[in-house]
Amino acid sequence: MRKFYRCLILYLVAISSFVTLVTEGLNTAPQVEHETGIGVILDHTSRPGKEAKVAIELAIKELNIKTSKHWVLYLQNSQNKPVHVATAAKELIVEHKVKAILGAHTWQEASTIAEVMSDNESNHDILPVFLSLASLLPQQATDQWPFFIQAVPTQSVVVTNAIAALLRSLDARQVTLIYETSLSASVISHLYQAFRKTGFDVTHILPLTPGSFSLDEELEALKKQKLKVFVIHTSLELAVSLFQTAKKMGMTQVGYLWIATNEITDLFHSIDATMISSLKGMIGVKSYFIENTHEFLHFRKRFRRKFRFDYPEEEQDEPGIFAVQGYNTVKLLEKHLPENFHNWKPIPANAVEIVNVIGKGYDSVYWTDGSGFSKTVEDHKNGGTTYKHSMDNVGQALRLLHPWITADRRRSNLENTTQKQQMIRVAVPCRSLFKEFVKCGPAENDFDGFVVKVFDDMMKKMNQAYYQVPYNHPNYDDLIQDLYLEKYDAIAGDLTIIEDRLKLANFTQPYTESGMEMIVPVRSGLSNQTWLFLKPFTPEMWWLIAVITTYNGFVIWLIERSHDTRLQGTFITQIGIILWLAFTYLFTLHVDKMHSNLSRMSVVAWLFVSLIIIQSYTASLASMLTAQRREPTITSVEMLRNTNATVGYCNGSFINDYLKTVLGFEDIKIRNYSSIERYAEALNNKEIAAIFLEVPVAKVFLSQYCKSFMRTGETFKVGGFGFKVGDCKNLRTDILTLERNV
Repeated sequence: MRKFYRCLILYLVAISSFVTLVTEGLNTAPQVEHETGIGVILDHTSRPGKEAKVAIELAIKELNIKTSKHWVLYLQNSQNKPVHVATAAKELIVEHKVKAILGAHTWQEASTIAEVMSDNESNHDILPVFLSLASLLPQQATDQWPFFIQAVPTQSVVVTNAIAALLRSLDARQVTLIYETSLSASVISHLYQAFRKTGFDVTHILPLTPGSFSLDEELEALKKQKLKVFVIHTSLELAVSLFQTAKKMGMTQVGYLWIATNEITDLFHSIDATMISSLKGMIGVKSYFIENTHEFLHFRKRFRRKFRFDYPEEEQDEPGIFAVQGYNTVKLLEKHLPENFHNWKPIPANAVEIVNVIGKGYDSVYWTDGSGFSKTVEDHKNGGTTYKHSMDNVGQALRLLHPWITADRRRSNLENTTQKQQMIRVAVPCRSLFKEFVKCGPAENDFDGFVVKVFDDMMKKMNQAYYQVPYNHPNYDDLIQDLYLEKYDAIAGDLTIIEDRLKLANFTQPYTESGMEMIVPVRSGLSNQTWLFLKPFTPEMWWLIAVITTYNGFVIWLIERSHDTRLQGTFITQIGIILWLAFTYLFTLHVDKMHSNLSRMSVVAWLFVSLIIIQSYTASLASMLTAQRREPTITSVEMLRNTNATVGYCNGSFINDYLKTVLGFEDIKIRNYSSIERYAEALNNKEIAAIFLEVPVAKVFLSQYCKSFMRTGETFKVGGFGFKVGDCKNLRTDILTLERNV
C-alpha cells in the first residue's frame, strides 16, 4: 500500500512538472506561429501623432478581421523627445522582435530610429523594416539605411512649385522667407532654389528659434525694409502668434501677402473657428487627399467615433492628412511585408490645395504640377477639369477676397467683358445644409433649389440681366460683409433677416414663414405605465374633484345631522362621516335614507356632474390605451437650461449668437453641425438634447425624420428668408416696385 501511494505521488509530480514546462514555453515564446508584431512610435501628445495612432489601429483591426493574419501592435509614445524615441525603438527590436516599425512624423525622430536600428544590425539576423511617416526627408536617407522606407509621398517639391506658381499668378516678385529652426529646412532650401531659378528676388531669410526672439522687433525690422510678401514655414502655434502680431502692426492690410506652407495648413481642420478667424487673410498651400470616395467616408465615420472616445479633450474630430497617411501606410505594409520593399519608391505628390482663410473657414482651389490651377482635382483622362496657369481664371472668391489684390485690380478683373459690366453679380451660397433650398452643381452656373428658382423668377419679371457666382464659405455673416464691400450686388440664398444684417444690406420682403423652432426627440406617451390612470386629468382637475366631492358630503351632513343620530358624535367621528358621505354619494343615490328634500336635490345635482366626469375620464383613458401618443423629451427652453443640456444649430447660421445672447446658453453647451444626418445622429445618441432651426428648415428636416423628432415649445420670432441687395440703386428700386405690384 505504501508503494502504491509513493507511485501516485511521483505520477502527480511528473504531470505537474510537464504542465509547468508547457506553460512556461508558451509564455516565453515571443510570438505564436501566425502572429506578426508591428511597432508604432508616435508622439501621442501631438495632433499628427493622435490621428496616425487612431488610423493605424483601425487599419490593423480591419486587416485582422478580413484576413487570416494576426498582426499585433506595440504602441510607443515618443513624447517628441529623442531619448524616448531611441528607448522605444530598442525595446521594439530587442524585446518584441517586431517585423516592422511605423511612425516618426519628423526627420529628427526618423533619423533617431534609423540610428538605433543600424546599431542593432549586427545583433540580429533580420532587422525590421522602418516605414517613416515624415514627408520631408533628405534624399540620402533611404540610401544610407536600406531598411528605411519613406511611406508617404514627398511633399517638398510640389509645395515649392505651387507657391512659386501662386506668386507668379499674384504678380509678386520680391519674397521674404520665414522659417522655424526646429523644423526641417528642406522646404526653405527648395523654395530658395526654385525662386532664384524662376526669377524671384529672395530679399530676406528670417530664421526663428522659439524663445530667443521678439516678434515685434523682428517684424518691425521687416516693415522698415518695406517688405510685403512673406512665405512662412513654422509650427501652427508660432504662425498664429506671428500673424496676429503682424495684424496689430498693420502688416496684413492691402498690399501685404502671407503664404503658409503645409506645415501650418495641414492642421487647419484641428483648430476651432476662433483660431481660424485670427488668420483671416492668410493664403496657404495644403496637402491634398481625396475625400469623396466611399472608402474614405466609411473610414471617416469609424475614425471620428474612435477619436472622440480616445481623445475626448479634442474639440475637432475630423481626420486630416496624418490620419490618411497612417491608414495607407498599413495598407502598404500589408502589400509588401511578406516580400520586400527593395523595388518600391514613394510616388511624389502632384497636387495641393490652395486655401484662403476668410472668417471662420477658408475657400479652396487646387494646383496640379504640370497642369495648373483648377476648381477641382480629377483624373486627366476624364477631361472633367479645366486647368489654368493663372489665378485670374480660377477661384473668383479666392482672388477677390485677398487683401494683396487692390481695389483697382478687383475692378479690372470683374470688368473683363462689356456684357458683365451691364450685369449684376449675384452670390449663391453653396454650403447650404439643405439642398432643397440652394444646390450648387459641379458645372459652372449650375444652381438649383427653391431659393434659386424664386430669385430667377423675380429677376425675369424685372428684366434684369445677372450672372451667378458660387460662394463656398459656410459663414453667412461673412457673405453679408462681402456684399457691403461691394464684391457682390445681390445674394440669392437661404439667409434670414436679422437686425445686424440690416445694418449692412437691404432686404426684400420675406418670402418664407419667419421664426425659429426647437426640435427634440420623441418618446411614447405610455412610457410611464405606473401612474397611467392619473393621466386623463390634470393635477388641478383631480384637486377640484376632491374638493367638490368633500364639499358635497359636508352639505349632506349639515342638512341630515339633525334628523339622523348616526350622523352625530365626536368631532373626529363627524369628520369621518363627512368623508364617508362624500364618496358614498359619488356612485349611489341612497335617497330612501334621506330625510330632507334639500339633501336629495343636492345629491341628484352632484350625480349628474359626476356622470359627466366619469364618462370623460373613461373616454380619455381608453384613448390613451388604444391610440399611439408621442411626447417630446424636452418641452421648453427653461427645461434645457435647468438640466444644463447641450443644444445644436446649423453651422454658419446666426442662431449661435441668438442662443447665447437671447436664450442664455453657455458657449460650451452649443454645438454646430454641417449635415442633416449629423443632426439626427447627435439627437439619437443624446449628444445633444435639442436643435434650433429656422421654420422653413425645420419643416424640411421633419419631413425626413418625422417619426423620430418633433417641434416643441414656442416659436421664436426672427425674420424669414429674404434676398439681399447692396448699393445697386436701380436694382433696389426695381425690387421695391415689384413687391408693391405683388
